[in-house]
Amino acid sequence: LQGLLDCFSLFCLLDLAKPPVNEPREPEQFLMQAPQGNPLLLSHTLQELLSKDSVQVELIPEKKGLFLKHVEYEVSSKKFPYRMVPALPPKRMLGADREFIESRRRALKRFINLVARHPPFSEDVLLKLFLSFSGSDVQNKLRELVQGVGDEFMTCRLATQAKDFLPADIQAQFAASRELIRNIYNSFYKLRDRAERIASRAIDNASDLLIFGKELSALGSDTTPLPSWAALNNSTWGTLKQALKGLSVEFALLADKAVQQGKQEENDVVEKLNLFLDLLQSYKDLCERHEKGVLHKHQRALHKYSMMKKQMMSATVQNKEPESVEQLESRIVEQENAILTMELRNYFSLYCLHQETQLIHIYLPLTSHILGAFVNSQIQGHKEMSKVWNELKPKLSCLFVGSSNMPTPPLSPPEGNFFSN
Repeated sequence: LQGLLDCFSLFCLLDLAKPPVNEPREPEQFLMQAPQGNPLLLSHTLQELLSKDSVQVELIPEKKGLFLKHVEYEVSSKKFPYRMVPALPPKRMLGADREFIESRRRALKRFINLVARHPPFSEDVLLKLFLSFSGSDVQNKLRELVQGVGDEFMTCRLATQAKDFLPADIQAQFAASRELIRNIYNSFYKLRDRAERIASRAIDNASDLLIFGKELSALGSDTTPLPSWAALNNSTWGTLKQALKGLSVEFALLADKAVQQGKQEENDVVEKLNLFLDLLQSYKDLCERHEKGVLHKHQRALHKYSMMKKQMMSATVQNKEPESVEQLESRIVEQENAILTMELRNYFSLYCLHQETQLIHIYLPLTSHILGAFVNSQIQGHKEMSKVWNELKPKLSCLFVGSSNMPTPPLSPPEGNFFSN
């Protein structure tokens, strides 16, 4: 899986851009420009996002040798800590069977497409280089480019002004939005599970139809001699065998139609549900990162500042040496600066969360795409299978003719009521 893992070395290199604690700086070649109009609002549509890029992830032949080479990465995102970064799918060092490899390929494809279509990510010079560079030393080029680049807070012109754009009730809005996204995630998670079961049943149905047809064919191909006990009507078994023998063709065709329907629903329904779930999960992770990260650090810095002020008051009351007091004053000033930076980061984090929430809602119309694909798949699948069943029906007529050349059981129930007086 080296080729697949190499595809995402970019996001490991982002780990090199560790955010300093000082004030935002503005390296011109990496500076994120302030958007036109209201910087709090996203102007993108779902169609615009989907048309940004479509990255394919395909399997490459495994390298042969005594040991299968592999690359391990610890993926983090210190360049965009305030944005929705989808999680990479888990690795498996041993026992990576065909099913796991295909599942991972799909997950990697969802990951890179969500990243490539994310508004801030899609404009990032590192991602552009990664997706467009065709040389063999892409990792060295990325390392060169990432040197000296801080996180988004350090490069965004609006970082120190984020508070001015936020509504007064931003905390209440954040809590309400987080609850809504949690509910949407839970519902889509259940929808995805049902869609997986429906697609899986179609594929299982294909297997059953194929075996059913093979058994009919095997019955029709039976060469066991006809016993004398059946001599009174020795033509019946031969006629039945002749009719059963050729039915495997239609059942194989039915199985093929069922497989096609199941695969189509896996690609067009289940995968799109998984894509949206990956996005929703990254939003949930971002909310948790906000609370446990920058917000927690801000609160911890305030607590430390409070303790320093108490020490300062105590030192003043006890008339300690001037040098000791000056050191405390210097530390308090440093802590005040750290608190200011943490406060600015906290508001910038909320600013980004506001935009990421909009991005989730821009993706919500994907629901209609998913439902449309599901309905169309069901209509097309049943239509094609119905055609095969109807072509199969006349071939069964000889199975229902008795010695008097009259049909025995009818091929379909008679119309009307099932009960009579």
